[in-house]
Formats: sequence, C-alpha cells, structure tokens
Amino acid sequence: MYRKSDKLFKSHQTFPIDDISSVRIGRQSEGLKKNTEEQLESRCFSIVFKSRRKNLDLVASSHEEAKQWVRGLEKLLSNVNNLSRQETREHWIFNCLKKADKDKDEKLNLSEVKRFLRLINIEMDDSYAEVLFQNCDKSKSGYLSGQEIKELYDLLSQRVEIDVIYQEYAKTTGFMSAHNLVEFLMKEQRERASLADAHSIIDKYEPDEQVKQKKLLSKDGFLMYMQCPEIMILNQEHKELYQDMQQPLSHYFISSSHNTYLLEDQLKGPSSTEAYIRALMKSCRCVELDCWDGSDDEPVIYHGYTLTSKILFKDAIQAIKEYAFKTSNYPVILSLENHCSVEQQAVMARHLSSMLGSALVTAPLGDGMPTNFPSPEELKGKFLIKGKRLNKLEANFTSEAAGDDTDVTEEEESSDETDEEQKKKSKLKLAKELSDMVIYCKSVHFNGFEDAQKNLSFYEMSSFKEGKAMKLAKESANAYIHHNVEKLSRVYPAGSRTDSSNYNPVPLWNAGCQIVALNFQTSCSEMDINQGRFLVNGKSGYILKPAFMRDPSSEFDPNTPTPGDWRQPKTLHVMVISAQQLPKVNQKKSSIVDPLVKVEIYGVPDDMAVKETTAIENNGFNPSWNESFQFGVSVPELALVRFVIEDYDSASSNEFVAQYTLPFTSLKMGYRNMPLLNRNGDLLPSAGLFVHIMVLNA
Repeated sequence: MYRKSDKLFKSHQTFPIDDISSVRIGRQSEGLKKNTEEQLESRCFSIVFKSRRKNLDLVASSHEEAKQWVRGLEKLLSNVNNLSRQETREHWIFNCLKKADKDKDEKLNLSEVKRFLRLINIEMDDSYAEVLFQNCDKSKSGYLSGQEIKELYDLLSQRVEIDVIYQEYAKTTGFMSAHNLVEFLMKEQRERASLADAHSIIDKYEPDEQVKQKKLLSKDGFLMYMQCPEIMILNQEHKELYQDMQQPLSHYFISSSHNTYLLEDQLKGPSSTEAYIRALMKSCRCVELDCWDGSDDEPVIYHGYTLTSKILFKDAIQAIKEYAFKTSNYPVILSLENHCSVEQQAVMARHLSSMLGSALVTAPLGDGMPTNFPSPEELKGKFLIKGKRLNKLEANFTSEAAGDDTDVTEEEESSDETDEEQKKKSKLKLAKELSDMVIYCKSVHFNGFEDAQKNLSFYEMSSFKEGKAMKLAKESANAYIHHNVEKLSRVYPAGSRTDSSNYNPVPLWNAGCQIVALNFQTSCSEMDINQGRFLVNGKSGYILKPAFMRDPSSEFDPNTPTPGDWRQPKTLHVMVISAQQLPKVNQKKSSIVDPLVKVEIYGVPDDMAVKETTAIENNGFNPSWNESFQFGVSVPELALVRFVIEDYDSASSNEFVAQYTLPFTSLKMGYRNMPLLNRNGDLLPSAGLFVHIMVLNA
C-alpha cells in the first residue's frame, strides 16, 4: 500500500538532469509494484539514475499530471543529450557559476570567483586569482557581472593547443582557407578529403557569416570543428553495425553477465529485476538466472545458500522480456542455473512459454537436424535457453524418445571439480517441458578437448570456472581456439569472489571463448575492458571474432604468436596533449585533482603494456601534458587501448578519475578528442581527453 509521505523535503534536495538515465511510466519498478495498487498504474512513474543510486518512484495526483511530468522530463533529457560538446561544456560551466554565486545576485566577488575556480577543479594561487579577477573587473566595481563573467570564462577556456594547430595551417591572411583545411585533414588526420568536404565543414562550423561567405575558417570556427563528433578517437563507422552478422553464433564474442540478478556482493546483497534491466541496457546478451523452489509454487531467483534477497522467476522474465531488445535486437541467451523440483521446473517452463511466446526458440530453425548454429541475424529478437537437456537434440528427428529417465547430473558451474567430487554430485530431476526448450545451448560436463571433438555435438557446451579456463587458455590455447570454432564456451568467476570482483576477460577472448561472464554490477578495470570490447558494432553485444579464430585448422596461439595472418605488426604513437573539465574525485571544497594519464594496451601477452605521463599539480580543469609514447602491437585484431586518468597521490595509491577503452582497430588517426566515462561506465558530459594518434606498419 502506498501512502502520502509526511516527510518534509529539504529545499536543497536537487539533482542534475545529467544524472537521469531514463523515465519509466507506470508501476515498472519493484518499489511501485510492491507498494501501490494496480489501479494507480497510470499515475505512477519512476526516474532511473545513471549512477548506482536507487530509482526515484513517484505517484502523481492524476494520470494527466503523470503524463505531463514524464513528457517534460523526457524533453529535458532529449535536450541535454543532444547538446554539442561545446554546449555541454558551457552548460557545466554555467552550473558551476550558479553554485559559486552564494548570495544569488548574479554577480561574483573575489571569494566567489575563488569558489568557482575550485568547483571547476582549478587550484589557483591567491595572487594569481586576484590578477585574473582585476583583469576581468573592467568596471572596477569589486565584482564581476554580465560580460565580465563571460570574459573570465573565455580566459579560462582558451585552448592554446588548438590555437597552435590552427596557426600552423592558417596560411591565408590569418585564416584557414578550404585548401589549408584539406591539407590539415590529409596530413594530420590521415583522411581522404576534397575541397567539397572542406566547404561543408566551413558551412557547418564557422560562426562568423562574413568569414563563411569568403569560404574561410576562423580560429573560433576551427575550435568548434575540433569538438565535433568527426574528431572523436572512435571510428564513427564502427559505432554503427559494421560487421558480418550472418556467421554461426560460435563465431562471435558475446557480452555476458554472471549472477545477473545481484546488485552488490554474492553473500548478502539485494537481488533485483533492476539488475537485469541495467545489464540488458548495456547490451549484455547472456544473463544468468539462479532458480530455486519458492513458496506458493512460484520459483524464485537468488544466490543459493546465502543471505541475498529473492525475486520471483516470473518477475525476472517479465523484466527481461521488456528490456531485452531496447539497446540491441540480437539474441539473448537465458543461462538457467536450475535447482528446482520437477514441479516448479514445469512452472518455469509455463512462464517462459506464456511470457516470451514466439520469441522463445523451442525448435531448431529450418528443416531437419542442424549441423551448425544459426547466425545472430537469423536469431534477431529471439531468446535461447541454456540449460540441461534429457537427451540429444537429434532425438527430435528420430523415433527415439526421452524415455522415463528424468535424471541429469547437476554439475553446472562446477567444471573444475575433481572426478571424485563429480561422482558425489547430486542427481537433478529434470522436467521434460523445460528440457525440450533447450535447443542450441545444452549444458554438458567438459572432459577434455579430444572427448568434446569426438563425442559432443555443436550445441553441447561447457561452463568453465575462471581458474580452469585460464589454465587451458595458457597451456592449450590453440586447442581451445579450435574447440570454440564450432562450440560455445562459457566462463564464470570463481566462487571465492564473494565481493563480486572480476577476472581479466582478455586471455579468455584470446582463446576464442564467446561467453566470458562478468559481474556487471561491479565497477572495475575488467568491466571497463568489457565495455570497450563491446563498444563498437552498434553496441549489439556481438563482436565477430577475427578470421584466424574462426578457422578450424588455425595455427594461431596467442601465447607464442608465430608468423601468420594474425601477425600484422603495428607501431602505435600516442601523444597525450591535454584534458578538459575533469571531475573532482574528492568533493571537499579544497580538494583539486593532480591528474596523470595512463595508456594501457590489452591483447596477446606480447602486446600488453602500460605507460604513464607525469602528474599535473592542482589542475583538473585544463591540464596539459604534451607527452609522447610508443607501443608495439603484433596482433592488432585482438588489442584494446585503455586511457585512464588518475589523481596522483605520493602517500597512497592513486585514485581513479575517468577512463575510455576502445578496440585498437577502431582508433582514428590524427588529433582526436575522446569522451571520458566515470567508474560506473557512464559518460561524464563535459570532460574530455585530447590526444594525437598515429598507427604505422612496423
């Protein structure tokens, strides 16, 4: 039952529009479902935040009022999300100015200017701050207002490094002509460019109409252009779906989550349908459901034998159905960890069938017994069940029935146990209705690569605990790659990771493993790498493996890269130039970051490397490094580049500020901006890193 809150809200309880991820109309959240009656459906709505803070659930006084709120918030969100990079920065500066103006008189005195500088992450010597203030206080009134505040902003946001580039190419009476711009695009940016392209840029970005008519680009116009999407480090063509999606499912890396229902740790944290929504909205394509008998004949999901809270199986399926295909249309695998009685398994099968309907794959595609997986393209909008099956799929096409045997060994998530432990495993009775829903992802025990090749069909797949998988990836990588050409492998974190920490997924991808399951709820470098791997190809959650990992006779071994198609040695030159508007790590007023940048290469062992800049003292607003690094990359198709900014601390370990990770093959050359993401993988709207990239054949 909901009731009107008696709490008096404090006047300063506000949050920026930037913090909102989405607005959901209706009783969609767990809180509203639990605490409101069904007849209030049209008056309810939820504000969902980007960070890990809880949803804000609201009940309006009428259906119309709820609709107005949702429409209004969605309009604001749309406006904020469509701001250009320049507008985003100005928006952030404006908010900081508002916070600095303590007495709200739209003027800034010296102490308010100092407060403003701290808010934008600049520590400035008092005497320098005073000189800056005096220079802007043209009216000598002792405060800044109107045009004087704009002048302060212009002085602070000057991009000296971009001015230098502009001066080098502005060879036409102090302006950049279309010919000069073509020279810049071809020489620095390594892009094919024509005069027509240059004219188009001038038309789009030159703010001065008279300069535009002369087909010239001013310094301001060049600055605007240097902050547009085309200057991003990520190849814009790779943002869209650009890979072949017609290959068998086993030829793709698949974005995968472990114990998806958990919001926090593995022992006592909450289980929530919200966790499924968050993972799916990050284009996760394989989610896990830990199913146990619940009361009233309703199966529940939780981490068995722990204090984690429980959610209903049917509520999880409903949430999955609603959000599965909002970010990506490509298939979602439901990995069932089944601990239920036969009776409640039948209930699970009923829920799956009635809720997912024709979207659930319950028979092989096409006619007759398949010999290989269908493609992600053929499975668009479909759900696949991964779990135990009573018989071989081939039995569907012969007179052989499942018989009366309903026992299967319950060895899921236990692949690195000893044979002795395996024998002791309890037998699990399996409901035929649920067994028959397992088509392309039948869970089986792994007994070695030779056994798998000889005795297992393509649709029979094993789950490997990280320790076992890492050992195989190190000692038998080529055999693992061959295995993963035609069969699926799932890897999951060790049970000892009760804090929901993650392992490094890179060695497992290097061995061709498709379903490398991570704890999506945990903010860490491993999740950054995962997000970077699946950043491209339209954020579909599917990345096509390189050709040398799809070839059944491939000789590729990531640990000893001998000559072959995979070996395409490159030299990566990175110049870390500057950053803009980095967030404060510590919200204490006096705390300013001392940023340094680490450039990390992930890939085959030979390519792994880290280099870092010096730290810049007390400047998170516009630090400048101008430091160059060089990396050798031998297998570029498996490499990822991570840029991480840390707050240097001489007394303890550095603190994370922001990061951005992308595939090596998606890097654009030349002067490039990159967006920055916070610890949770969400975009920091106004922050950025400016670099120069060059990739040469070694």
